[in-house]
Amino acid sequence: MLLFKRLIKVGLIFIFLACLSLAALYLSMRSELPSVTSLKDMQWQTPMQIFSADNKLINQFGEKKRIPLKLNEFPQQLINAILASEDDRFYSHFGVDPIGMGRAVLGKLMGQNKGGASTITMQVARNFFLSSEVTYTRKIREIFLTFHIESLLTKDEILALYMNKIPLSHRSFGFGAAAQVYYGKDVKDLTLAQIAVLAGLPKAPSNRNPISSPRNAKANRAIVLQRMYSAGYINSAELAQANQAPISGKRHSIEIELNAPYIAEMAHQEMVDLYGKELAYTGGYNVYLTVDSTLQSAAQKAVINNLLSYDLRHGYRGAVVSLRPELAKNENVIDQTAELSDEEVIEALNKIDNYQTLFPAVITDVAEQSATIKFLSHQENTQTILQEGEILWQGMSWAREFINDEKQGAAPKVASEILNYGDLVFVIKTAQGFTLSQLPEVSSALVSLSTDNGAIKAAIGGFSFQQSQFNRVTQAKRQVGSNIKPFIYSAALDNGFTLATLVNDAPINQWDQSSGVVWRPENSPPIYNGDIRVRLALAQSKNVIAVRLLRAVGLDNIIPHLAAFGFVPNDLPRNESLALGSASLTPLEVATGFATFANGGYLIRPYLIDRIEDSFGKILFQANPAMACDPCSLENKQQDIDNILDPFDLLPKKETPPLIKAERVISAQNAFLVTQALNAAIWGSDYQMKPFWRGTGWRAQTLKRHDIAGKTGTTNQSKDAWFSGFSRRLVTTSWVGFDDPSRNLGRTRYNSNLDKYQVTGGEAGAKSAQPAWIDFMAVALAAHPEEPFIQPVDIVSVRIDKSTGKLTNKTDKTSFFEYFQFGTAPTESVTQDNSSEILDGSRIFDESSNDDIF
Repeated sequence: MLLFKRLIKVGLIFIFLACLSLAALYLSMRSELPSVTSLKDMQWQTPMQIFSADNKLINQFGEKKRIPLKLNEFPQQLINAILASEDDRFYSHFGVDPIGMGRAVLGKLMGQNKGGASTITMQVARNFFLSSEVTYTRKIREIFLTFHIESLLTKDEILALYMNKIPLSHRSFGFGAAAQVYYGKDVKDLTLAQIAVLAGLPKAPSNRNPISSPRNAKANRAIVLQRMYSAGYINSAELAQANQAPISGKRHSIEIELNAPYIAEMAHQEMVDLYGKELAYTGGYNVYLTVDSTLQSAAQKAVINNLLSYDLRHGYRGAVVSLRPELAKNENVIDQTAELSDEEVIEALNKIDNYQTLFPAVITDVAEQSATIKFLSHQENTQTILQEGEILWQGMSWAREFINDEKQGAAPKVASEILNYGDLVFVIKTAQGFTLSQLPEVSSALVSLSTDNGAIKAAIGGFSFQQSQFNRVTQAKRQVGSNIKPFIYSAALDNGFTLATLVNDAPINQWDQSSGVVWRPENSPPIYNGDIRVRLALAQSKNVIAVRLLRAVGLDNIIPHLAAFGFVPNDLPRNESLALGSASLTPLEVATGFATFANGGYLIRPYLIDRIEDSFGKILFQANPAMACDPCSLENKQQDIDNILDPFDLLPKKETPPLIKAERVISAQNAFLVTQALNAAIWGSDYQMKPFWRGTGWRAQTLKRHDIAGKTGTTNQSKDAWFSGFSRRLVTTSWVGFDDPSRNLGRTRYNSNLDKYQVTGGEAGAKSAQPAWIDFMAVALAAHPEEPFIQPVDIVSVRIDKSTGKLTNKTDKTSFFEYFQFGTAPTESVTQDNSSEILDGSRIFDESSNDDIF
């Protein structure tokens, strides 16, 4: 008994000394321990995600994959699996599990690894604040931090931190991200077998995951399931069924719902500028854009199809590479020893990327008017198999030889004139079969804005972001050609001209003393009609009229007037070539300028980001753009504007800040009159009165919408082609040209293998850029009912004589109603009889007269 009492006393002394030592150790380490209070307001390092206005995922930026979830958003079976496998007494211990710790210490003394020392709280302490080094000092710090965490947070809060923080390999952090990476699912959709696999990852994620080691994953899954069964979380039937399930895990990338890389990069750069690279990539921001997925997809399709059409009508440049070049000129007689093996074909195809709708294929047989191809097909199970197909004659007959941008070879008659055995080519799969194609060398851009507030609704910066990351919407400053003319005419209307003013359409010859040459701006085609009304001059894109108007207004007045539309004054040449489009602007700048005519005279500012949310949906930023709005109705238009900006009714309803009025830069009357002239560029025509005309944008009549207006643009030598046009609510600019400034868009001649509706002759704004505009607007306008341009106050309509612009009482084809600002209508009546100018029959229109090149 005496010995027992002494042992108790010695034991108490040792416990006292141990506690004293532990307290002293804590006091000595306290200043070095990190604060755990940050866990109360944890900011997760999650990637930035970019969404369209209708919540379609566009892209994700950031290496760490994490999907932060609240504890009640995790399925209970997953929580049970983690508790069973990691810390079954989590809700009963005080952060350190004495039973588990004792078992671990005993195992260490016996030279065995008994495990069980680290609780979930200790793992939280280690993962958030400490390294993974195996030292006693680190373990002691871990224990101290564990006590702090347990005193600060509830058990549920600690468990949620653990489940969101734990690294689970393949750059996934937390179980929400792991469910996506390994199974391509939301965590709530996991099966019991999949839950058990994930729950077994924390101890050794790199060699227990189902991608790197399916065998280890299966063995570890069995252990987790057995522990769940022993703890009473699952029954024997569930245990057996889950154990028999195959290991199905494979790497899943994030599912992109809207392919819009140029838009994604624009938003990405804005976020980096706003938050810095590190925070933008880890702050868990969800960035919602103004872009509508329907319009963006339509814009992409329009640009791709238009570039392919341009490229194919200029001829075939040949195979990407020939795998059997020695057979190319041997009349396709194949030596058996030279035949391509499937392995060679697969190796060659794997070296070539897909571009949009184009994918590589190898020619394995050439018949008289068809060819056999082999290509790679990607199956749902990620396997790639080699398949065979056939290009029929209608899919290759376009492919006459490309000689240069101005010239093409003769139309082919047989397939061997186009293809050879072993050619690696690009093809397109259509409903009609396979079509031979090629990667376009020409470039393009299309951008569409809301005319009410500048919201970017769609933007395409080129044929393929993979081919070129240069965003021509915002980065390509190109000469705008006749797209500048509406702004010149707007200045003229503010300086004494009307739509009925006659201006002399005659050649200009001006001696330039500084250069010693004569400047002779010409119409294209070089046809001159004498005195012509301003409306007709803009609709027909008369070059010499634009120069005469600039002279009448003066450069000192023109430059500030154009700058009011958002153009940078330094980008505007201070000479008369400005009237013909020598200024270099981006498509976004051009579209912004045209929006002012559409919205009644207001300058809108383009913007892309509508709002920014954190990972839990809290709004951190909400755009509040200035609106093109009448001041008398500014406060009452919010609901109408919301409906206009979301015609598809896809956006979540949310409170919006009060409207801000945009700056008025031209009068409503000026905007209306220019719009009327631009409407005539599409719908205006007169084949019954000399000089017989129709507007350069007449092809847009296929849209069957009278509430649109627009302007073509083509520069010298056809290096740039433009079409900019708008409805009341949407403005869109389309541009086509080569990145290489030495190349021009050239011309094409008739291909006898194609139909009679093919594009021929010199490339120009109406032929090269307008088709993409039309295709896009056909989709965009479908969401908007026809909405006429509202005639503002102080605009009157009077009947005038077409030839003279004077007042007339006649109601025949020699007259029509024209718009004037109040006080500017003509006061003199016509005295000459112009009825002899009316034609009895119709006149065939010469399409070539629509080229508006300066």
